[in-house]
Amino acid sequence: MRQAMEAEVLNPHFELGEQGLHQVLSDVIEEVRRSVSQDIDGAEILHSLLTSSWLQSLLKVYECLQRYLRDSPAPMLDYASGLSLQLLIDLKSLPCCSEEAKELCRLLRQPHLQALLSAHDTVAQKDYEPVLPPIPDGLPGDEEATRTVCLVKNKQPLGATIKRNEITGEIFVARVIHGGLADRSGLLHAGDRIIEVNGFPVDGMEPEQVIQVVQARSHGTIMFKVIPITERPVHNQTMLYVRAMTDYSPQQDPTIPCADAGMSFRRGDVLEIVDQTDALWWQAKKLPSSSACAGLIPSTNLLRRKQREFWWSQPYQPHACIQTLSPVDEEDDLMAIDEKCVEADEEAFESEELREAFLSVPPLVYPEEDDFSSNIEGIYLAGFRRSMRLCRRLSYGTAQPTCHTRCPSSCYSSLNTPYEEVVRYQRHPENAHRLIALLGAPGVGVNELRRRLIEMNPNLFHGAVPHTTRAPRGYEEFGREYYFTSREVFDNMVYNNRFLEYGEYKGNLYGTSIEAVREVLNRGKICVVDIEPNAVQAVRTHELKAFIIYVKPPPLERLRVTRQDSYITTNYYVNRPFKDEDFQEMEEAAWKMESQLWHFFDQVIVNDELQDSCVQLLTAVRKAQDEPHWVPASWIRPTTGP
Repeated sequence: MRQAMEAEVLNPHFELGEQGLHQVLSDVIEEVRRSVSQDIDGAEILHSLLTSSWLQSLLKVYECLQRYLRDSPAPMLDYASGLSLQLLIDLKSLPCCSEEAKELCRLLRQPHLQALLSAHDTVAQKDYEPVLPPIPDGLPGDEEATRTVCLVKNKQPLGATIKRNEITGEIFVARVIHGGLADRSGLLHAGDRIIEVNGFPVDGMEPEQVIQVVQARSHGTIMFKVIPITERPVHNQTMLYVRAMTDYSPQQDPTIPCADAGMSFRRGDVLEIVDQTDALWWQAKKLPSSSACAGLIPSTNLLRRKQREFWWSQPYQPHACIQTLSPVDEEDDLMAIDEKCVEADEEAFESEELREAFLSVPPLVYPEEDDFSSNIEGIYLAGFRRSMRLCRRLSYGTAQPTCHTRCPSSCYSSLNTPYEEVVRYQRHPENAHRLIALLGAPGVGVNELRRRLIEMNPNLFHGAVPHTTRAPRGYEEFGREYYFTSREVFDNMVYNNRFLEYGEYKGNLYGTSIEAVREVLNRGKICVVDIEPNAVQAVRTHELKAFIIYVKPPPLERLRVTRQDSYITTNYYVNRPFKDEDFQEMEEAAWKMESQLWHFFDQVIVNDELQDSCVQLLTAVRKAQDEPHWVPASWIRPTTGP
């Protein structure tokens, strides 16, 4: 039988009979069954394949299609619509109609049935091409070809901008917005010349008048008669994600081509750049976004130029980084910080009960420097000493080496990089943890939140051991309270940018080094530090990948309520109650941080109730290590110098 089948297959004039492929398949199955009884390798697999129900059905469909090709059905008539119309006329001419005739009339008048009969006649007559009018005689041979574009609006913007040639008065499509109605249709392109809109000639009209004609119909069909552009520009549609480093409002920008097509954004917003064809105006979407239509934003070069023009147009104001203090001012500033600096980062402000519970565990206080640290079940918590924190805050208020390197909100940085390229990053379980950096105004409770987080799990959370140039005391150990070093070595570390931040207090230098943070991370722990604003840029590096959490004070009314039984510890007072001026200074410092650094914050926690804030902090830290976040692209694709 195999030879007979092969002969039939090789015969080019072989045609399937009545039994068709179904018979051939039956013969193949029988042949395979014999092979199975003979224990031939692979026969069982082939047998299960050929006996499958889906293959049987597929072959039956194939047979039906072959049968249709041989005996194509022919329509009984090709004028069903005309016949139905004649039937309706005959029924209406009858003097009296039965109920069945009336029902037949109703059926034949239904638009769905008429559409079905019309489709039947179109298929029967094979009349699929549109009927075009004849080309008029005497048509100029150089007349440009036009195209009619039909778009259906449903209370949505058209997604295109127009411009007018001031010399000829002609209207052109200036740009097509990515994701808009015109872009999705694929029928309008930048450079197309618009001749008519809904039958109205637009040559010589102002763009605003053309827009009024388009907007007169909020939904329905809009007809454009256009002359297509001969050479369409190549669109530079690249997927680029950036974080905005400045604010922008199209309504306040007189140079934007179309304010309605513009997109506003705030510092810290993540933008998806979808089109960079125009060197001046990009198209972008703000994430997360439910809108498919993009908006216009200034390109990097244009926004940088705008910022520089605005910057130079402002009255001269000395920058915070280059302000100097006179000796008298320096002394007053030192006194103010000593009096106002809340070392009641130690306070538990929710209730008198919590405060008493906290104060019942006295810190390790030493009269020489009034320092304190914590020791939980034999695990020493470093980095909470008052001298360390006071020197950082003092150094933040005084002059720093350069604006470029020490000012986290530098105007120069904003001018040079109005957009920061970002990518989606999720830490691999085998990689080092991300550094957790807490930031907040003095007195808001940053140090207390950091302390409580470490006390929750000191085997997982740890602080970095700071460096100092002061001499060790008898009870102190190298690498536990501090890394004790000489002033020469400390200055050399400063010169080589090995500190995240540093300062001077009572003639001694203190600082948190990058090596100290790295040492905690290399042990598989999560390093938690609280930083001053001038250290933000130092922790945002490829190596540390800092997750910055900003601790924001609640409104002034809530500060008075939640801190009414709280106390602060200063250099001159122990457990002094909060005053209104403390709250106002806290809010002013917080406003300054937000206005300068908001775009660097990965998480914001409002420290209203301390227990709730601790829970939010722990949740944020876990998400920072386990969930994807937007990070600078340079962290994943670090650029190396020549």
